[in-house]
Parts: sequence; C-alpha cells; structure tokens
Amino acid sequence: MKESDWKVFTAIKDKAIEKYCTLALEESQEVISDNKEHVHNRYLYLYKLLQNSNKKMALLFDGHSRSKAWIQLIAIRNEGLADEDLLSKLSDEMLEETDPKRHGW
Repeated sequence: MKESDWKVFTAIKDKAIEKYCTLALEESQEVISDNKEHVHNRYLYLYKLLQNSNKKMALLFDGHSRSKAWIQLIAIRNEGLADEDLLSKLSDEMLEETDPKRHGW
C-alpha cells in the first residue's frame, strides 16, 4: 500500500468510527425515548443493541495495520461509512481493490 493511500485510509477510518458511533448513539436514543415500550423492555433491547453494535464495531475497526487496511476499507465502504471526499483521494488501484461489489459483498 502506498504511503499516500495509508494516510487517506487512516483518515477514512477515523471518520468512519465517528459516523458509526454517532449512528449507534442515535439508535440508542430512539430506544431510550420510545415511551410505547415498557422501560424494562427498552433496557433489555438497548443492552442487546449495544452488545451487537460493539461486536460489529470490533469487526470493522479493531486493529490498525497495513495488512488489515484492505479488508477494513472494503467493510467500511460496504457499510456506507466511508467519507466520499476522502475516498476520492485514494489511488485508482486502492479504490478498485476495495470496492465491496467487486468482492461480492
């Protein structure tokens, strides 16, 4: 991986983590605010939601190495978490190689 792609990937990953966490917090807030459900049901749902969110976050973002960058970027792009402006700064090779559709995702 070229140094320029590595730097862009790092920025993409940082923004993707921020976006992922924001979405998870918004979803959590919806559960918390849902007064139609009993408070205990909301609590149980929120607990499961956060557990699942944490597992998914680990799969997407744990480890920061050049060897994992390709697969992480495919996953980040597949989840719609990649910043389009930053993606446009990647080399054509990196963009093509990390296109989720190319890998049947």
